[in-house]
Amino acid sequence: MKPSYWQQASSDLAQGDPVLGPLVDRFAGTALVSRGEPFVTLVRSIVGQQISVKAADSVWARLLAALPALAPRAVLGCGAEVLRGCGLSARKVEYVIDLARRFDNGQIHAERWSEMDDAEIVAELTAVRGIGVWTAEMFLIFNQLRPDVFPLDDIGLQKAVAVHYCAGERPGRRLLAEHGERWRPWRSVATWYLWRSLDPLPVEY
Repeated sequence: MKPSYWQQASSDLAQGDPVLGPLVDRFAGTALVSRGEPFVTLVRSIVGQQISVKAADSVWARLLAALPALAPRAVLGCGAEVLRGCGLSARKVEYVIDLARRFDNGQIHAERWSEMDDAEIVAELTAVRGIGVWTAEMFLIFNQLRPDVFPLDDIGLQKAVAVHYCAGERPGRRLLAEHGERWRPWRSVATWYLWRSLDPLPVEY
């Protein structure tokens, strides 16, 4: 199910931006869709770091075979050797175990995220080893469906803004941030449409 705000956000952006208007029409009927449990989504993001999609899919399949119930306590109980046997590097094993430990001991307050703002959730997630700001922002957009996230370090967003608004010249962070102000409070939605302008297939995260 698409987010409750999607129609309003798309309408506001289409009316206020001559680039986004045609994109909203072109991709009518598609929207952000949240996929998976928070813990599973974050583990998958760690698995996929700095390797090809094919390699990540292979590791992920082995991980699911070893741990059919991919939950924090299952990860903590299986041991590092099992995780290494699934194809995770030693460093990624440390990251996944740190993530599982923080979920298990309550350092990550998933049950309170609905009451927390974006910056608070980013701070909580980036305290986990192996999760940076970009990963946390992707999680806010694709898992939590937060409407006003603007991932300044995202290469796809930078490229789309360059193509549509800057005569092909890649904007710096400051210019990109200033540009994004026009899309508040729907910057996640604007970003999603701009991604679609480069790749019509919806991103899965």
